[in-house]
Amino acid sequence: MPSITVKNIPDHAYEKLKQVATINHRSINSEIICLIERATLSKPFRSEQHLAFAKRSREKTRKFLLTNDILQKAKEEGRS
Repeated sequence: MPSITVKNIPDHAYEKLKQVATINHRSINSEIICLIERATLSKPFRSEQHLAFAKRSREKTRKFLLTNDILQKAKEEGRS
């Protein structure tokens, strides 16, 4: 299995990496491998798909108009 040596990691980045590894119950090496796998296996971001989803969502919720007056009334009713 190939190995990589990473040099000149900034102190703040290394400390954060150590914290994340501890939270995830991993060694620093295992955390780095996980991050590399996540970065290389993730799907590319396609803005056109996200925009199409946003447009469909807006169409579905268009009839539900939420104004500041409606929000204020809901807040006041919730305090009674």
